[in-house]
Amino acid sequence: MNSAGSIAQQRLRIVLADDQALVRAGLRMIIDTQPGMVVVGEAINGLEAVALAQEQSPDVLIMDIQMPVLDGIEATRRIVRHDPSNPLRSVVKVLVLTTFDRDDYLHEALRAGASGFLLKNSPPERLLDAVVSVAAGDSLVDPAMTRRLLDSFTSRVPRPVSPLLATLTDREHEVLRAVARGWSNSEIAEQLFIGESTVKTHVSSVLVKLGLRDRVQAVVFAYEHGVTTPGS
Repeated sequence: MNSAGSIAQQRLRIVLADDQALVRAGLRMIIDTQPGMVVVGEAINGLEAVALAQEQSPDVLIMDIQMPVLDGIEATRRIVRHDPSNPLRSVVKVLVLTTFDRDDYLHEALRAGASGFLLKNSPPERLLDAVVSVAAGDSLVDPAMTRRLLDSFTSRVPRPVSPLLATLTDREHEVLRAVARGWSNSEIAEQLFIGESTVKTHVSSVLVKLGLRDRVQAVVFAYEHGVTTPGS
């Protein structure tokens, strides 16, 4: 993917939240060189991140996890919580960027409402692609952690049957399983012999019926409730 060419179509507003000044400076340098992106604020702790999200309403907030005053997990939870009185709901997308390759951080970040999770050793191109994807309403988990995430749900998380699954049509069940396998819309369309626009409609319907925010939450839901398992 050509990040610069893709993001040139719109001007994405980014907030950086990291307690290390050098990290913020490096991220700003990468982002501000892109014609379709601009950094509109920097936070040095989670409380500042929540305040900046409120003040700036950025498209994406790049969030570190280990920060003073308020950590990135709780800050993410406060920013994206589904509260009718919260003007940030479904607006600010959080992309967690961390040094720590730890499963518990990944689980907690996704449950808190993060739309993406990347490690800080990712190449700049992957970061830029992740910002674009998250801003567009898609989701992203660092490839190095995806398999471990799925395996851990099989071994550690109980899988109760959710009554919400009964609200899905047979086709929506198929689409949910395909999303859980990490297939893109085009791959789902090819496998199910339907149009890509139809896939998007089914994905949206699944998210609404299950009360989920994005595809990351759909993957977590599918593995938690036994819709699919690794290798299936």
